[in-house]
Amino acid sequence: MTRWSEELDLDAVEVLLCDADGTLFPSEEPAFEASAVVTNRLLADLGIADRFSAAELQALTNGKNFRASASDLARHYGRQLAPEALEWWVAEEKAAVTRHLGDVLTPDHRVTDALTALGDHFVLAIVTSSAATRLDACLEATELSELFARERRFSAEDSLPRPVSKPDPAVYAHAGRVLGIDAHEGLAIEDSVNGTLSAVAAGFATVGTVQFVPAKERSTRVADLRRAGAVAVLEDWADLVPAPALSARP
Repeated sequence: MTRWSEELDLDAVEVLLCDADGTLFPSEEPAFEASAVVTNRLLADLGIADRFSAAELQALTNGKNFRASASDLARHYGRQLAPEALEWWVAEEKAAVTRHLGDVLTPDHRVTDALTALGDHFVLAIVTSSAATRLDACLEATELSELFARERRFSAEDSLPRPVSKPDPAVYAHAGRVLGIDAHEGLAIEDSVNGTLSAVAAGFATVGTVQFVPAKERSTRVADLRRAGAVAVLEDWADLVPAPALSARP
């Protein structure tokens, strides 16, 4: 693990494009707890006997939104999900996960302090596969809302003409266009392989983070993020703050 790669030119960076789940807050495990309940109801409704634990579902779909993972599961089992049925299940999962995350997430000063300092040097934006309502609930619960203006929150579920999910690069490309930045002016921060693939495909240099990855999984995740194209992998948001380029910026 390293603080910064020599390949990364921070002097050109104007915007930090932050993933949300697993990057800004430890929402992935509790989100999958709620999502697994809905997913297993969906499987039962489709006449599929298999069931997934939260951990199994996370390993299978990490970095994707429910719309993409539900569609993938239905295809895997040779089932068809009609568009109106998919929309109903997406709404069910969104409501269940949003309620649960609003209940269990709490502020983390390690993230808040680091992002507050970074906000003095960079524009802060969010680029996520998650729905906007879920993102808003997480930001409120973790007291990060004031750091990310609403016009700088980009959801692959809600910000595009057609919902997609990472690793599709569309949401990163959209964020770049709206923010008016070239690829070299944005730096993506991602915890997942799918998220890293999305950002890299859109042309953005990407730094991985494993702050909220369980310790026993970190070495594997670091290697996976590197293979996906991350130019560096950091252990903690605070590792961003003392970078030499930061202290030199006006």
